[in-house]
Amino acid sequence: MGGEGRGQAAMAAMAAGSGDGAGTGTGTGSGAGAVPAATRLRAYAWCREFLAGSWKLIGPDEFVIGPVSGGLSNLLFKCALPEHILSVGDEPRQVLLRVYGAILQGVDSLVLESVMFAILAERALGPRLYGVFPQGRLEQYIPSRRLRTEDLRDPDISREIAVKMSRFHGMVMPFNKEPKWLFGTMEWYLKQISELTFSEEAQLKKLNQLKSYNLQQEMKSLRELLEATPSPVVFCHNDVQEGNILLLAGHEASPSDKLMLIDFEYSSYNYRGFDIGNHFCEWVYNYTHGSWPYYKASLENYPSRQQQLHFIRHYLSEDSGRRGDTTHEEQARIEEEMLTEINRFALASHFFWGLWSILQAKISTIEFGYLDYAQSRFEAYFQHKAQCC
Repeated sequence: MGGEGRGQAAMAAMAAGSGDGAGTGTGTGSGAGAVPAATRLRAYAWCREFLAGSWKLIGPDEFVIGPVSGGLSNLLFKCALPEHILSVGDEPRQVLLRVYGAILQGVDSLVLESVMFAILAERALGPRLYGVFPQGRLEQYIPSRRLRTEDLRDPDISREIAVKMSRFHGMVMPFNKEPKWLFGTMEWYLKQISELTFSEEAQLKKLNQLKSYNLQQEMKSLRELLEATPSPVVFCHNDVQEGNILLLAGHEASPSDKLMLIDFEYSSYNYRGFDIGNHFCEWVYNYTHGSWPYYKASLENYPSRQQQLHFIRHYLSEDSGRRGDTTHEEQARIEEEMLTEINRFALASHFFWGLWSILQAKISTIEFGYLDYAQSRFEAYFQHKAQCC
């Protein structure tokens, strides 16, 4: 999961009580009084300068702002025009202000993310971008809710996720085309884990249990398997789970176009099989569980062969313009090959987020059972490996 992690999604959802969470432009601002005066004035200036139109006609006292949510990496605010001010042109009447917070990303990553965000917005695959400045950006405010884990099993929703992912994979982006991200990131995680320790005995015991899996050797074995598994390198989201998919509200969303992908911080060129396999793994995990460890794993919810084929067929149908016509026999062969590809790369999803969660247990301030979650992902990894590979 992107942002500050799976724990944040769970806590945000519990706090909101509806699944609306940080980073989406969802939820409701809660009044100007909750926003510090300095932040309010800066927000007013940014909206006035970047949005123009009616935003130039209001004074600071008329400017409507309220917090959506916040955390260590970003602060989010809903900014709006007062109701009595008429629009001058096509300027938005409300926007989401994202202010970069305490955890500073590198300048390079912020530039890349802004470029990515702008391109995805231009192609209607992400929220619109209204302004970019060194301290943050102004985004489209989208009335919506995040999907819930059980929504992923809905055939109509699964179909649209497949279509959206296929469109995403069809994009040519101005980024490094080599698939370095997956194993490069996991190698970096493993190096940090090798130097990790905990002061609490219970945590240390869990860490040692995880290290007993001989993760370095296991990753070597996984790499050999995946290098022998053909999978196209495409531009991947890398985190298509329910918290990063918005269900759009209102009449603007037609029945066939009611979802939007968000949170692109893990996006990169990567293997197609990882993006789809990772999504299938997310059918298993519910991050809105109300008590410790704040997630629930239901391995029986991993999509069945028929559910996987439903997804694959809609994915390929959207991709047919790029591939041309195929015979029935060719289609059946492609589907079988994709089933193998996806289920092998699902192993990498378990491994990746297992490593990620071990590190989060050390650095995150969010109350979430990160080491328990890591254990759950590695147990699922070995179980899945025994079944598929």
